[in-house]
Amino acid sequence: MPTYQAPTRDMQFIVNELLELSNQTHLAGMEDVSSDLAGSLIEESGKFASEVIAPLNQSGDRQGATHHPDGSVTLPDGFKEAYNALREAGWSTLVQPQRYGGQGLPHALGMAVDEFLSGANQAFAMLPGLTVGAAAAISATGSDQLKDLYLPRLISGQWSGTMNLTEPQCGTDLGLIRTKAEPQADGTFTITGTKIFISGGEHDATENIIHLVLAKTPGAPEGTKGISLFVVPKILVDGNGTLGEANNVSCGSIEEKMGIHASPTCVMNYDGARGWMVGEENKGLAAMFIMMNSARLHVGVQGLGQAEAAFQNGVAYAKDRRQGRALTGPAEPGEPADPIIVHPDVRRMLMDAKAFTEGMRALSIWTAFQIDIAERSPDEKAREAAQDLIELLTPVIKGYGTDRGYAVATDMQQVLGGHGYVVEWGMEQFVRDARITMIYEGANGIQAMDLCGRKLAMHGGRAIRSFFALVDAECADIPDDARYATIAASLKRANGDLKTATMWFMQNAMGNPNNLGSGAYHYMTMMGITSLALMWLRMAKIAAIRLADGEGDKAFYEAKLTTAQYFAQNALVDVGALRRKLEAGSSAVMALPPDSFSFA
Repeated sequence: MPTYQAPTRDMQFIVNELLELSNQTHLAGMEDVSSDLAGSLIEESGKFASEVIAPLNQSGDRQGATHHPDGSVTLPDGFKEAYNALREAGWSTLVQPQRYGGQGLPHALGMAVDEFLSGANQAFAMLPGLTVGAAAAISATGSDQLKDLYLPRLISGQWSGTMNLTEPQCGTDLGLIRTKAEPQADGTFTITGTKIFISGGEHDATENIIHLVLAKTPGAPEGTKGISLFVVPKILVDGNGTLGEANNVSCGSIEEKMGIHASPTCVMNYDGARGWMVGEENKGLAAMFIMMNSARLHVGVQGLGQAEAAFQNGVAYAKDRRQGRALTGPAEPGEPADPIIVHPDVRRMLMDAKAFTEGMRALSIWTAFQIDIAERSPDEKAREAAQDLIELLTPVIKGYGTDRGYAVATDMQQVLGGHGYVVEWGMEQFVRDARITMIYEGANGIQAMDLCGRKLAMHGGRAIRSFFALVDAECADIPDDARYATIAASLKRANGDLKTATMWFMQNAMGNPNNLGSGAYHYMTMMGITSLALMWLRMAKIAAIRLADGEGDKAFYEAKLTTAQYFAQNALVDVGALRRKLEAGSSAVMALPPDSFSFA
C-alpha cells in the first residue's frame, strides 16, 4: 500500500531560509509572521495531510464518487468527515482576508499547505482549492452585497464553490458558449444551459454549493466580449445566508474518468436557475480569469504533489527491492543481491525526480510569495514587478510543472517494475491522477500559447525583460566557489538561449504565426527549466554558506548542492536543444495536408 509523508523539512528550508519569510516585515500584515509560526504551521499541516487525508487516497479512488437517481452525489467514505476536520482546523482560511473570517497569512504558507493536501490526496484537495478560487473571483469583482453574503461562508468552508465554463460544444473557445441569462424585474437572472466537466459540481460535504457560471445576456456581443459571470447557488439563500428552497440546478451525471475518481466531475443542468451577476455585464471572462489563474497555480502544485508522492514510494521501493549487483561490485556481499538503488539507471530516475520536486517546490512557493509582495508591498514598483512575475510564471508552473510531474510519476512507476503496474502498490493511481493535471484548467499547449502569445508581449515585454535581468543578476553575484559557480555559468548560457529564442519569435512570428504556435511548447519548457535552475542556484548558495559555517544538517545541505549540480548537468543543458527545435520553425510541422495523416 502506498504511503505519503508531507515534505516538511524541505518546506521549512524554502520558507525560512530561501524566502526568509520572517524577515519580510516591510510587507503589510506580515509583522507577526515569525519563523516559529511558519514552522509550526508547516509541521501541523503536514501532519494533518499525512495522517488524515493521505489514508483516504487509495480507498477513495477505488470507491469513487457516487451519483444517485435523484441527482445527488456522495463522496467516498471518510471524505465528508475529513472535510469537516479541515474546516475545524482552519486550513481553508489561511490566506483569506480577515474581514471575511480568514487569517490573512502569506500566500507562500497557503501554497505550502496546498502542496501537502495535493500530494496526500489530489481528489480531496480539489474541493477546498476550487472554493478558494471562487472566493477570489467574488472578492475581486463582486458587489459588497455579494461579498458579505458569500465570502464568509466560502472562506470558512461552510459552503463550497465551483467554476462553470465548459459546455458540450466548446472548451477553450469560450466565445462559443450557449448558456443564457435572462434578466428579471428584481435584478436577478434566470440561467439556462448545460455545463460539463464541473469539478465538485455536486457532493455531500457542504450544505450549499456556489456555482460561478459564464453565460450570455440577450443581445450580448458575439464571442468572448459578450460573456457575463453569475453566482448561482445550489440552494437559494436570503440576505442573512439562511438556506431556502432548492435552485433549478441539478447534476445530470458524473463522468467516468481515468483518474481522480473520488472527485465528482459533473454535467450540470441549469433550467431557469436563479443567478446574480458578478461585476459588469459582458465583463465575465475577465472576472473568471481571476479564478482560473488561481486554479492554474493550484493545478501546477497538484502535478508537484503527485510527483512527490510517487517519488517517496519509488525511493522506498528502490531501497528495499533486491535485484542484481552493483556494476562496481557487490554493495552488500552478505546478501543474495543488492537493492536496486545501486543501479545507475534507477538512480537517474530518482535524481530526476528529486531535482524536479525540490526545484518546483521552491519555484511554486517563491511565486506565491510574489503574490504577497503584489498585495502587501508599500513600494509601487515592487508590486508591479511581482505582478509581472506572477503573470509570466503562472502558465509555466501549470504547464511545465504538470508535464514534469506526470513524467516523474511514470518514472517512479518504472522503478517499481511490474509492481508499479499493479493496483495494490498504488503507483498506477499516481500516474492516472497526475495525467489530468496536464489537461484541465487549460491544456498545456494552451498554457504555452498563453505564455508566448500574451505574456511575452504584455506591457511591451516588461515582464520577460525583468525575468532575464533577474537571472543575469543572480548569475553575476557569484563568489569564486566551484560548488555552484559552474551552475551559475550553465544558467547564464540557458538564459542566453531563452533570450535568443524570444528574439527569434519577434523576428519570425509576426509574418508567420505558425512559427509561434509550433515553438511555444518548447519555449514554455525552456522557461520552466531556467526558472527551476534559478531556484537551484539560490538553494545551492544557501547550502554552501550553511556548510561553511558548520550550521544545521550537513547531509541535507550536501544533498542540496549535489542535486543542484545534477540539475545543471542533466536538465539545464536541454535548453539549448529546445532552442534549436524552436528555431526549426513551422514549415515541416504544418506541411502535410490533413489527409496525409492517415492512409487506412
